Amino acid sequence: MPMGRSRSRVLDAVRRSLAGSVLAALLVPPAPVLSREINPEGAIAEARRLNREAEALIAAGRFPEAAGVARQALTLALETLGPQHPVVALSLANLAVAYGSQGKHAEAEPLQRRALAVLEQALGEDHPAVAASLNNLALLYRSQGKVSEAEPLQRRALAIREKAFGPDHPTVAASLNNLADTYTTQGRYAEAEPLYSRALGIVEQRLGTSHPLAATALNNLAFVYAAQGKHAEAEPLYRRALEIRERTLGPQHPDLAVTLNNLGLLYAAQGRHAEAEPLYRRALAIVESALGPEHPSAGMTLNNLALLYRSAARYAEAEPLYRRALAIAEKVLGPQHPDVAATLSNLAALYVAQGRYAEAEPLYRRALAITENALGPRHPVIASILKPLAAVLRATERAAEAEWLESRAAQIIASDRRPVPPGR
Repeated sequence: MPMGRSRSRVLDAVRRSLAGSVLAALLVPPAPVLSREINPEGAIAEARRLNREAEALIAAGRFPEAAGVARQALTLALETLGPQHPVVALSLANLAVAYGSQGKHAEAEPLQRRALAVLEQALGEDHPAVAASLNNLALLYRSQGKVSEAEPLQRRALAIREKAFGPDHPTVAASLNNLADTYTTQGRYAEAEPLYSRALGIVEQRLGTSHPLAATALNNLAFVYAAQGKHAEAEPLYRRALEIRERTLGPQHPDLAVTLNNLGLLYAAQGRHAEAEPLYRRALAIVESALGPEHPSAGMTLNNLALLYRSAARYAEAEPLYRRALAIAEKVLGPQHPDVAATLSNLAALYVAQGRYAEAEPLYRRALAITENALGPRHPVIASILKPLAAVLRATERAAEAEWLESRAAQIIASDRRPVPPGR
């Protein structure tokens, strides 16, 4: 299946960076002088500079380096400003994002929780910076499949922003979009659609119909249309988003690659492979030029192009793309990241299509172990690995084990009862 909503990792990084910028821009009184050698104002400025550097590294997909810089910022802030200063919360949040982006959720979650607690105590529970922190924690939960825990945080963030800025503020549109993303992850498209539509209306009214954020809103609404099979409604929105981004951001901007990827996915879903392929290739060229050949977005685009080739039985062309995507994910995200599991499953499916069961089986088993460790043994994605693994076992005359895996998959699906979103 296609790798995620190909826009999701890029946009989540952008949202996290923006949330950090909101915190960094806070006008807060300097902490009391702790000693004559310490200059709190200088420490604040340096910690914020380090956090901006960490955010830039996160946006570039250089997560281990970002973690190192964020740790420097956190150490400086703690030593000079004390544990309850908002700049400490900013540093904690960026360190958590760097860890979470590498699949280190157990390390990231307590940092995000601590950041939220610091802001609530320092600024009050209804401060807009608290809304940004709530969103960061919700994104982390969502990346772990803890959607039921993410949703109330996003609802609270939305309420804070509506109260602080009014119902038609662009930050409200961002919260609407984030909540809609969570619904989309659950396959709750009918609930996501009006939120995306409202977000688009706010952006167009407040920022203009040609603003880059209007393109983002169009892209999101188009995706939820496509997920419901409303291809005719989705295509013009993608094309409009593409035109806005190309005109306002330029032909080599990474956000342009996001829409090219999504339009390619739409065409591929309709069997329009000849139209999808050049879009994927252009998206890949943009990402490699703008973000580097080892950025996670390059890996996602490689996965989508490989799937296109696999669907057309162009197996020899698909395999090196999957292998390259796997190498990127393992290097940048770490060998235990869910994106590694997704690529392993995709490569295994390619082998199955060619009858190469002995090569497919260990890939499925490794994908299963990674996903169980990262998301838990009853996450819906587990079922999507168990079923093809069972098919491999049946094809190799191991019916008893296959039947056990199929039963386990059926139990997971029955307990979840959510439609599986396409492309996830």
